[in-house]
Parts: sequence; structure tokens; C-alpha cells
Amino acid sequence: MKRLLKGMVLATIMSVLVGCGAMNQKVPVSAEPTKTFETDLINTEGKQIGEAHFTEVDGILTISLGAEGLKPGTHGIHLHETAVCTPPDFQSAGSHFNPTDKQHGFDNSKGYHLGDLPNLEVGDDGKVAVKVQMHNLTLQPGKPNSLLDGDGSALVIHADADDYKTDPSGNSGERIACAELKKK
Repeated sequence: MKRLLKGMVLATIMSVLVGCGAMNQKVPVSAEPTKTFETDLINTEGKQIGEAHFTEVDGILTISLGAEGLKPGTHGIHLHETAVCTPPDFQSAGSHFNPTDKQHGFDNSKGYHLGDLPNLEVGDDGKVAVKVQMHNLTLQPGKPNSLLDGDGSALVIHADADDYKTDPSGNSGERIACAELKKK
């Protein structure tokens, strides 16, 4: 009987200890930690005209862009393969970010580049504020679709609208603004 009583007391104490321990344990969550990156947007004179913010949560990359001093109207915007924004033409940013080796344009049957983004609509005041969500890009280094690969990437605004089909750049004209995305 003493053994049974001791066993019951020990079992009760163990239950209480395990129960208390479980209450103090952290519950695992399936969400990945948020990744963020901020960068300045410069014009062809090298002056800051805005900012771009990149936030990745649960595999969705949100690009938030705010800028001023742009020509009103529709402008192509793309992610380019190299994080070098040398004014005045930003050719240093290279071609569009295209690790999947596709052709350009959302309406191209052989496209689209991972760096293709929807056109920007700049207001009559020369300002734009926009958010774009992408499901096929990441900020995680080491991934083939990472914007933060060895040489980084660049966000480039073009002078004209992207027609979403003409390879390699959608007839979007000259590069008029640029932001570098590179590991710090």
C-alpha cells in the first residue's frame, strides 16, 4: 500500500512538473521570420527622389515604392540583375533579373522575367506611391530567385510604359531612376 501511495504521489508530482513545464514552453509557429530591406531611389543626376522597401513574409515579397519628381504618366519598372546604379543611364544595373531564362513580358507566351513588374502610374504632381506583391522572388541569400545574390539587384524605373510583350524590355525606354539592393 505504501508503494502504491508513493507511486501515486510521485505520478502526481511528475504530472504537475510536466504540466508546468508545458505551460512555460514556447509554441512553435510555422511562419518564417520577416525579412526587410530598404534602399534609396536616385534619378539620372544621382539625387535621391524616393525610397523602396522590400518586405518578405511567408514567401510573399512586398515592394513598396514612394517617389517624386517623375514625369506624370505610365512608366515601366523592373528589377535588374546587378546592384549598381551609375547615373545618368543606369546601364550598370545590367539586364532584367531573369534567373529562369524566360523572355520579357506578362503577355509574352515565352515570358516573363522574374524582374518584370506592373507599370507605375505617376500622378500629375510627379509623385507615386505603390505596393506590389510578388510570389516568385525572395530576399533569402543562396536561392536562385534571390534578389540578394552575390552581386545584388536593382530596381529601375523607365521613361515609358512597358508593353508587357516585347523582349527584352517591353519598349519601356530609357532608365530614369534606380535603387540598389545589395547585402550590407
